Amino acid sequence: MERLNGLASIVSELRAKRTKLENQLRHVEAALSALTALNGRGSAARTGRTISAAARKRISAAQKARWAKARQQQSKPSAEIKTNKAPVKRTMPPAARRKIAAFQRSRWAKVRAQQGQQKKAA
Repeated sequence: MERLNGLASIVSELRAKRTKLENQLRHVEAALSALTALNGRGSAARTGRTISAAARKRISAAQKARWAKARQQQSKPSAEIKTNKAPVKRTMPPAARRKIAAFQRSRWAKVRAQQGQQKKAA
């Protein structure tokens, strides 16, 4: 008898766990369906504009023209293709360098003067 009572309690615990797991599974499925709708697979994601057939044809033609131009440039002999040289390194005129150096010297002189005043005060 005791064995049957223990077995009955185990069965009731398992049923309670199954019910709890079913509820959790329903929550997970609801969350997944909501996320799927936000991700663009559901009907809720269709809030953008609709492009007309004529506009799609124009976009397609423009893209095909770009591809044709790219293919044409690739098929040119290497002598006709412009060589991409490294950009010329730009240098600063000496007068500008002198101005910057003088400004930096004056800035550092001010910093040193402030440091000297702080040492005297301490």
